[in-house]
Amino acid sequence: MDEGGSRIRRRVSVRKRDRPSLASDFAAPAAAELTPGDEEEEEEEMVAGNRRRRKTVEVQPVENNDSEEDMLGDYDSFAENSFLAQVDDLEQQYMQVPEHRKHASDLATEDLYSENIKHNKLSITTVGSFTELKTDEHIKNQCRHEDVSVEPEPDILYDVPSSQVLYFENLKSSSNDLGDHCTRERDWNASSHKTVNEELPQNSIEHHQQIDDSSSKVKSSSEENRRKSLKEHLKSAMTGNAKAQTPIFSRTKQLKETLLSEEINVAKKTIESSSNDLGPFYSLPSKVRDLYVQFKGIEKLYEWQHTCLTLNSVQERKNLIYSLPTSGGKTLVAEILMLQELLCRRRDVLMILPYVAIVQEKISGLSSFGIELGFFVEEYAGSKGKFPPIKRREKKSLYIATIEKGHSLVNSLIETGRIGSLGLVVVDELHMIGEGSRGAILEMTLAKILYTSKATQIIGMSATLNNVEDLQEFLQAEYYTSQFRPVELKEYLKINDAIYEVDSKAENSMTFSRLLGCQYSDTLKKMDPDHLVALVTEVIPNYSCLVFCPTKKNCENVAEMICKFLSKEYLKHREKEKHEVIKNLKNISSGNLCPVLKRTIPFGVAYHHSGLTSDERKLLEEAYSKGVLCLFTCTSTLAAGVNLPARRVILRAPYVAKEFLKRNQYKQMIGRAGRAGIDSIGESILILQEKDKQQVLELISRPLENCYSHLVQEFTKGIQTLFLSLIGLKIATNLDDIYHFMCGTFFGVQQKILLKEKSLWEITVESLKYLTEKGLLQKDTIDKSKEEIQCSFNITKLGRASFKGTIDLAYCDILYGDLKKGLEGLVLESLLHLIYLTTPYDMASQCVPDWMIYFRQFSQLSPAEQNVAALLGVSENFIGKKASGQAIKKGRARQLYNAGYKSLMHLANANPEVLIRTIDHLSRRQAKQIVSSAKMLLHEKAEALQEEVEELLRLPSDFPSMEASSTEKA
Repeated sequence: MDEGGSRIRRRVSVRKRDRPSLASDFAAPAAAELTPGDEEEEEEEMVAGNRRRRKTVEVQPVENNDSEEDMLGDYDSFAENSFLAQVDDLEQQYMQVPEHRKHASDLATEDLYSENIKHNKLSITTVGSFTELKTDEHIKNQCRHEDVSVEPEPDILYDVPSSQVLYFENLKSSSNDLGDHCTRERDWNASSHKTVNEELPQNSIEHHQQIDDSSSKVKSSSEENRRKSLKEHLKSAMTGNAKAQTPIFSRTKQLKETLLSEEINVAKKTIESSSNDLGPFYSLPSKVRDLYVQFKGIEKLYEWQHTCLTLNSVQERKNLIYSLPTSGGKTLVAEILMLQELLCRRRDVLMILPYVAIVQEKISGLSSFGIELGFFVEEYAGSKGKFPPIKRREKKSLYIATIEKGHSLVNSLIETGRIGSLGLVVVDELHMIGEGSRGAILEMTLAKILYTSKATQIIGMSATLNNVEDLQEFLQAEYYTSQFRPVELKEYLKINDAIYEVDSKAENSMTFSRLLGCQYSDTLKKMDPDHLVALVTEVIPNYSCLVFCPTKKNCENVAEMICKFLSKEYLKHREKEKHEVIKNLKNISSGNLCPVLKRTIPFGVAYHHSGLTSDERKLLEEAYSKGVLCLFTCTSTLAAGVNLPARRVILRAPYVAKEFLKRNQYKQMIGRAGRAGIDSIGESILILQEKDKQQVLELISRPLENCYSHLVQEFTKGIQTLFLSLIGLKIATNLDDIYHFMCGTFFGVQQKILLKEKSLWEITVESLKYLTEKGLLQKDTIDKSKEEIQCSFNITKLGRASFKGTIDLAYCDILYGDLKKGLEGLVLESLLHLIYLTTPYDMASQCVPDWMIYFRQFSQLSPAEQNVAALLGVSENFIGKKASGQAIKKGRARQLYNAGYKSLMHLANANPEVLIRTIDHLSRRQAKQIVSSAKMLLHEKAEALQEEVEELLRLPSDFPSMEASSTEKA
C-alpha cells in the first residue's frame, strides 16, 4: 500500500501540473503571488524542483491537452491504463488485506480527522467555483508530510522547458538521505488523510454538519460503497484542485514577506505622523535599500540627496522643484519619493519623461522593483498605454509616460473621476516647459492637475533652470538647488590647433592649455580639418568618447570618416564581442544591417540618433555601456536622453541643425562627460571656427536661458486645444471659469511679460469664438437670461474626436474631409491609398514620392519597409521605427519557442543566465528584460482575474433591499 499510495500521489502531481485549459484561467494569479523570488533560496529551490520533476516525469509521461473539456470526463475517467483505473486496481489489492488492518486504518482516519478539526481549525470558504482550504497549521503540516530534503515549491515552477531542466541538472544536488523514511511516513499520512482531503473540495454552506455525517459514514459503510465513494471523492478532489491552486510558500520566503509587510506598515505610520524618525530607509522598508544595492550598485546616497529627502517641504508633501548639474543623481531622489507614494501612501504615481527612449530605459530599470515590492510599472509611450488606465484592485501603478501620453493619461483620469488616485507626478527635464508645442502640452498637463486635484504632489527636476521664480509661482512649489557633481568636469575650446581651457576668472573666459600635437597627411587634413581623429584616439579604446554632431546625416558621415583613418589595431580590441554585436543587429532586423554600422562597429564606433529602431538603439547602448563600443557619434537628443556618460565629450560644432547652440543645450551635452565610479575627471571639447568665436565666448559665460510659456504662441496645439479639453472634460465650461483657469497657468503667471497688445481676457474670448466658428464648440442657447460671462459651451462630436485623438486642430477639419472622401472610394488594389491616408500632415513636406517606383510596382507593391521608404523618399529606419513597438520581435519569439519557452509562464519563470546560453545573440540585459516583462504581465493578468472574481461576487448597487420590498407590499 505504501508503494501504491506513493505512485498515486506522484501521478496526481503530474496530472495537476498539466491541466489542459486551466493554465490560462487560474495559473496567472498564482504566478503573480509567487514570482518575486528569494535570491538566497533560488538555487536550492531550483535543484529541489528539478529532482522532484524528474521523479514524477519518470512515472508517467504527460501529453499537453488543449481541450476545454473536463479533464476527468467520461473519456478519461475509466479508460484502460487511466489514472482512476489504476486506482481501482490498487483498491482491489487493498480489499484483500485482513480485516484487522482495515479496522486499524478506520480508527486512524477517525482520530486524525477529529485531531485536525480540533487543532488545525479547518475552515472552508466557498467563492463561486473557487474553494480555498485555510488552516492555521498549513505551513507546519507541509513541512511534516513533505520530503525534508525538498523545499516545497509552487506548481508553476514545475512547468519549465527542457532546456532549463538540463541546466538545473548540472547544479549541486541536495542531500537525499532522509528521502525513503519520509516517503514511507508521507504514504501512511496520505492514507490517513484520504477521507478528509476527499471531502474538502465539496461546495457546501453547512460544512461542519457534513463533516460529522461523513465521519460516521466512514465507520458504517460497506466495502462496495467505500470503493464507489473513493472514485467520486477522488474525482471531486482533483476537479477542485484544478479549479483552485493553493499557493505553497517556503517558510523562509513567507517570513521575509511578512517582515516586508510589517516594515511597510511601520513606514505608513511614520509618514502619517509628524515624527522625524524616517524608519529603515527614508520611510521605506530595508528591502528597498537592498534592492538598490542589488540592481544598481548604490550603497550610499550623496549628502545632497539625503538633505533633499529630509527637507521639511518634502516631509509635508509640498510641491518641489530641484536643480543640479547633469549626472548629479537627481533621478534617485525622485525614485525614492515615488516608492514612498506607492508603498506607504498606497497611491498611483505618474512620471513624465521627454523621450520614448528614456521611458523605455526607465521601464527596464524599475520593473524589477515593481516585481519585488508589489506594484505595477506601466509604459505610456509610442503605441503603448491604455486609456483610461486599468483600475487596480489592491496594487498601485507607476505610469511612466512621454509628455504627450502623460497629457492623455491625465485627461482620461479626469474624465473618469479618478484624478484623485494620482498621489504624485514627477517631471524630468522641467525646463522643456518652455520648448515649443511639447512645452505647451506639458504646461496644460500640470495646470489641469493643479486645478482638479489639490492633493496630488508635483515634483519637477532639471539641470538647466534659470527663472525658477516663475515656475515656483506656477507650481506653488519650494525650490532646492546644489552645484554638486560626482566627477570634476573640465571644459575646453578648440580653435585651429590650439586648445583653451574655459576659465570664468580669465579676461576672455578662457586660458591657453596646449597645442594639439598630431601629424596629419595631406589626405587626412582634407578629410578631417577639425582633427577629430586625433582627439578621439587620445581616449579610445580604453576610455569612452561621445562626439555630438549637428545633424543625423553628419553623425553617420563622421563615424565613417573616423574609421577610415583608425589603425587596424582597433579591430583586435574585443573583436569577438563586436562580432556578436553585428550578429545581434542582423538578427533583430531580419538580416538587413545598416551598411554604415557594418563598417564602423568592427572599430568600436557607431552612430546614435533618432533614426535607429528601439531594438537597434538598445543593443548599441548596451554594447557602449560594456565598453565593447568605445565611440558614439550622436545628436543632441542623447544629451537629454539615455544615461551614457563618457570620459571625453566632443562637440563637433556649436550648432544644433542650423540653429546656434543654446546655453542649456551646451550644459546638457558637456554634462555627459565623466562617469561616476569609473572616471576621476571628465573633459569636454567644443570645436569652433574663428567666425563663431565671439558667439561661443558669450555662450560659455552667459546665464542659462529663461523658460517662457508657449501656450498662446502654439495657437492650435496650445490654447485652443486646452480650451477644447477643458470644456470636453467639464473642468470649466463657461467664460468666467475658463479665464480663471488660464490665470493659474504658467502663461497666466507670465502674462505681463508675454502680452503686449492684448489682455488675457481678450485672448480667451477670441479663442472660444474661433473654436465655435470652426464647429468644434457650440454655445448653450437654452437659458438666454444668463449673461455672456456665465454662458456655457458644449463640445461637438468633431471637437470631442479631435481632443480625444490629440489631433492638431490646424488639421482636424482637413483630416475629417479626407476620411469622408476615403469612405466613398477606398482603393485597396495597392497600398498607396492607405499610405496616403496614414501619412502625418506635418510629414507631407518631407516626403517626396518617386512615382516611377510606384509605376513599376503597381501590381505587386509590397508592404515591406524598404518599398514604403523608397516610395515616400524617407529612410528605412524611420519606417522601421514607426512600425516597431512589440516587446519581442518575431525572430526572437521563434527562438524562444524552439527552445521550449512556449508560454508567458515559461518566460516568467526562466533564469536569465539560462536564456543567454540557450538563445543565440541574446544579451544579459535583454534576457533580464524579457523575464522581468513576462513577470509583470503575469502580475497584471492575475490582478485582472482577481478583480473579475470580486466584481462577480460584489453585491449589485441596485440590489433591492428588505425595506424597499416591504414598502412595495404596503
